[in-house]
Amino acid sequence: MKNLQFESPSLKGEINVPGDKSISHRSIMFGAISHGETRVTGFLKGDDCLSTIDCFRKMGVQIIEKEDEILIEGKGFEGLQEPSEVLYTGNSGTTTRLLLGILAGQPFHSVITGDESIAKRPMNRVTAPLKQMGAVIDGREDGNLTPISIRGGKLKSFHYKLPVASAQLKSALILAGLQSDEETVIVEPEKTRDHTEKMIRHFGGSIQRDGQKIIVNGNQPFTAKDVHVPGDISSAAFFLTAAAITKNSSLLLKGVGLNETRTGILDVLKKMEADFEVTQTNADEEPEGQIKINSSILKSCEIGGELIPRLIDEIPIIALLATQANGQTVIKDAEELKVKETNRIDAVVEELKKFGADIHATEDGMIINGPTLLHGAEADSRGDHRIGMMLAVAALISKGQVKINNPECISVSYPSFFNDLDAVIHQNNV
Repeated sequence: MKNLQFESPSLKGEINVPGDKSISHRSIMFGAISHGETRVTGFLKGDDCLSTIDCFRKMGVQIIEKEDEILIEGKGFEGLQEPSEVLYTGNSGTTTRLLLGILAGQPFHSVITGDESIAKRPMNRVTAPLKQMGAVIDGREDGNLTPISIRGGKLKSFHYKLPVASAQLKSALILAGLQSDEETVIVEPEKTRDHTEKMIRHFGGSIQRDGQKIIVNGNQPFTAKDVHVPGDISSAAFFLTAAAITKNSSLLLKGVGLNETRTGILDVLKKMEADFEVTQTNADEEPEGQIKINSSILKSCEIGGELIPRLIDEIPIIALLATQANGQTVIKDAEELKVKETNRIDAVVEELKKFGADIHATEDGMIINGPTLLHGAEADSRGDHRIGMMLAVAALISKGQVKINNPECISVSYPSFFNDLDAVIHQNNV
């Protein structure tokens, strides 16, 4: 349990947010399936990404962890070896789903499992199309739930329309398509984060996009290349919100990834008329920059449609942001929240109600009325890192003590979260 209580706090200073979780996962995967040594800097050494490293080591890939870099000795798709142990993915849905796409093309048998949360998360959105491509997959509920057994190889290319806008599903099918016999076509209902596509090009491969259609050619070789991982904008979102909703605050977040498929949180801050400024510092494949944000008087807004895939992981903290905005904020088209680490619609609503928030769940999102004066409460992260961080930020503006159960899950994506928070908090009664 974590006990937090603040008296009129403000946030001041600078923060370098940890490396992007999505890009960190993919840097290991593409380093492993490329030929030669890949050097990764800025890697997120959170529990989820360490699970990805562990799985590839079990498939015979040499990965060396140094203080400021990760070295991967890539062996190509054809160099992966049948693991003698179960591939344990911990709490990582990204590791689980993308690994299924890679294993679908491998001519050996493997078993994937994870923690209690992963055991409840649906996998048939990935396993069903992989079966259509020719992979032999079994598991609980016919391959919907882990543990999942997979024997791959000899994949057939196909044309597939995604039933949901999911970067994990899209990426799993792309990784399978790279090992198929000909051309695979994937159609998205909405554009999702494109780190996988960028990584393919970075490692010397090709992938085409025509509107919502993605075209993947099979049997592509990849060559090792260094990767720099920018700061995770999903992690930055918690401090952006914290500064916006606490009085007399001014924060500078440095080295933040600014991939346009991930910057939905900035669009929301703009809609809410927050006082912030973005300065891009490079124009690489994965652009990054710095964001300065100050205490703000916020206005409610509606969040939905094509914006949702660009901020799906930030919705828990956006809900807290909305409790301090003037008027009614509506979040819709976010059914995908139900199959995250928790059912994040129910979890966010139930936990914020403990603080006195005026918030209600809907079938595809939530309705929040603000501004609301929050009070202390005993709340539970439910083992979900993004819920845990949201509760810690809520403590900044709550009158009274906040007790957070299961705060250790935050290490999944932000191991230094509480240290960074302590570093920028100024309690004005001291």
